Amino acid sequence: MAFDSLSDKLQNIFKNLRGKGRLSEADVKAALKEVKMALLEADVNFKVVKQFVKSVEERAIGQDVMQSLTPGQMVIKIVNEEMVALMGSETTQIALKPGNEITVIMMAGLQGAGKTTTTAKLAGKFKAKGKKPLLAACDVYRPAAVEQLKINGEKQGVEVFSMGTGNNPVDIAKAAVSHAKNNNFNIVILDTAGRLHIDEDMMAELIKIKEEVKVDQTILVVDSMTGQDAVNVASSFNEKVGIDGVILTKLDGDTRGGAALSIKAVTGKPILYVGMGEKLSDLEQFYPDRMASRILGMGDVLTLIEKAEAQIDADKAKEMEQKFKKAEFDFNDFLEYMGQIRNMGGIGSILNMLPGMGLGGKMKGLDAGATEDAEANLKRTESIIYSMTAKERSNPDILNPSRKNRIARGAGVDISEVNKLVKQFDQMKKMMKQMPGMMKGAKKGRFKLPF
Repeated sequence: MAFDSLSDKLQNIFKNLRGKGRLSEADVKAALKEVKMALLEADVNFKVVKQFVKSVEERAIGQDVMQSLTPGQMVIKIVNEEMVALMGSETTQIALKPGNEITVIMMAGLQGAGKTTTTAKLAGKFKAKGKKPLLAACDVYRPAAVEQLKINGEKQGVEVFSMGTGNNPVDIAKAAVSHAKNNNFNIVILDTAGRLHIDEDMMAELIKIKEEVKVDQTILVVDSMTGQDAVNVASSFNEKVGIDGVILTKLDGDTRGGAALSIKAVTGKPILYVGMGEKLSDLEQFYPDRMASRILGMGDVLTLIEKAEAQIDADKAKEMEQKFKKAEFDFNDFLEYMGQIRNMGGIGSILNMLPGMGLGGKMKGLDAGATEDAEANLKRTESIIYSMTAKERSNPDILNPSRKNRIARGAGVDISEVNKLVKQFDQMKKMMKQMPGMMKGAKKGRFKLPF
């Protein structure tokens, strides 16, 4: 998971700080030396690390901290605040023109960073907010690039403008804007050609597009897993073409996170979104304060609530709540509930956002292996339920030993697993009857998770 390695190291350092009643200047410096090493190992830019540690040290070795009743917590608070400042302090929205005025956004990036997929996801985000985006296929070089954009655009329900691979990208961009004006689109997103490395000719092409078309926002898509290379790429694009912001992809697979912690400090340009998976909902708005909280193992409840509200239909949530109150829910409802967990990113993703759990769900011996076991249990539970008939799912009380044996064979599990699930299901029904209101989803940010 994102920042897993860095988070582990920082939490161990802070655990030692909390264990001390009083902190000396030597204690703080020793801890910050470890923080420095952890950040460098996470592939954070050296100059950024040096300035970060200096800023924390200047604030931490002060009278307020040294004489505090909880000096360890004060140091952690300072680290958190400086980390937020490092990543940009404020959340930056993509600037859109008001009303039906057309905003032109040019997407740029290296091949393999996920630019075309991210471009379509971004269009989907705008569409969900009531905008009418148009995708323009300006990559005429990479085989099947136009087709890929069309497929991804169709998934998001967004129209794609293309003119074929024999046309000049500048002409395509101009024609796309003209098409948008004539058909009431208010956002045009140009999916430009990627490149294997910083290529002067293609850079010139981007500059030419900006000269011929009034581009309002230039957004760079970079692969966070490339670490410092991502930062260098961002710097080069900013110097040569000029960018307004960055989208970091594949952050869910980056255990180090150096790019996320370095880009704003090095380029001065904000991170706008981060890619945390394949689904549209996995393109998350970047909040520096929430990200710092995740890195330091403090959770990210606000993002969890937003994911829940985005994935759970308010009417269905209300219906489920009534069923839970009356203990009338069945295995069909159970399947739907598990689907909601999966749509929110799975158990591991949810645990990462809960305070005290830390990245990877680490609390009280709960490690990554335990999280994987929980995910495997979900899959096994689903296979058992899918092995039931429609009648058995809607009426669990008819599950006699003969039926359970058949279900176990169908799911490829021992009958003890079926008995265990049925027992857990009965216990859950009793618990839910005693705890009304657990599933008040999508109600003023008060969504509660029943586990």
